Amino acid sequence: MNLTPEVIAILLLDAIFLIFSLFAFIYSIQIVKNWDLNSTSAYQYSLEKKSILVATIIKYIFVLKLPLFLFFVYTADKISNVISGAMCASGVVNSVSFGLPLLVFKIANLYIFGFWLLLHSNDIKDERLSFTKLKFTIFIMAFFLLIAEIFYEVSFFNGLDVDKIVSCCGTLFSATSTSAISLIFKISNPTIVTLFYTSFIMLIITYFIKNHILFLFTNLLFLLISIISLILFFGTYIYELPTHHCPFCFLQKDYYYVGYLLYITLFLGTFYGMGGSFMKLLKGSYSTNFYRKSLLFNSIYTLVISAYVVIYYLKNGVWL
Repeated sequence: MNLTPEVIAILLLDAIFLIFSLFAFIYSIQIVKNWDLNSTSAYQYSLEKKSILVATIIKYIFVLKLPLFLFFVYTADKISNVISGAMCASGVVNSVSFGLPLLVFKIANLYIFGFWLLLHSNDIKDERLSFTKLKFTIFIMAFFLLIAEIFYEVSFFNGLDVDKIVSCCGTLFSATSTSAISLIFKISNPTIVTLFYTSFIMLIITYFIKNHILFLFTNLLFLLISIISLILFFGTYIYELPTHHCPFCFLQKDYYYVGYLLYITLFLGTFYGMGGSFMKLLKGSYSTNFYRKSLLFNSIYTLVISAYVVIYYLKNGVWL
């Protein structure tokens, strides 16, 4: 294991998450089994106090996990300096067989904890605490996902070998790659660009008609197509190089860290869209604020990546 200060910091936070989430898990089981808001017993009162404690623990786990995910990517990028063949976080992540699935798993957990926080926010505003059992049931399931993530993260850092020669991002993200990601390179640029802007137009339409189920699925579709189109098409305009398809290199200083802006706006936009629709399904009502935020962040993402294409064409008079 390459114990850099960044890796040590991540592992320490993982240990803290493990300890506090275990307490939250035990109390959550008690709450789900015995919660009865109609009861006036001392035990019910103690459960209510425990629910506040557990919710606070879960909330701060999420508050720390969000920047920690970005820090994980930053750490992988920094470690690339000492691993032969790696030029960015891509080579480091793919140097371990489950590196890429771990990254996807971490993103999925962020969405799950984010949805939990949204559910909790609505629960404490409800005088009947209607979602208390549901939110702690969801956390019981999310706990196992968190444990799995921590286990694979520790295994990931333990499996890094500085003496192992790995593939660079130029090899990994290309049509000649033998990985599963190479399948997306069968999609032509006109097709993926059409799919991207069509999915964005669908977002706008579902925003105005306020169909929460369609808005949820169009946000999910937009998220998937955006990532694929970023790798296949839009990323090449950021690099100004038609053969460079890496989704990590533009997180570096050379590209003014624009990748962080792109990913944050994309994830916020799709989270607000899916989260607002999620609450609509549960409550039967929704806050238009979530829909507005979703459209705002998704629009910022679309404008920024489109601007790279337009500016490149205006400067050079050709497309890549």
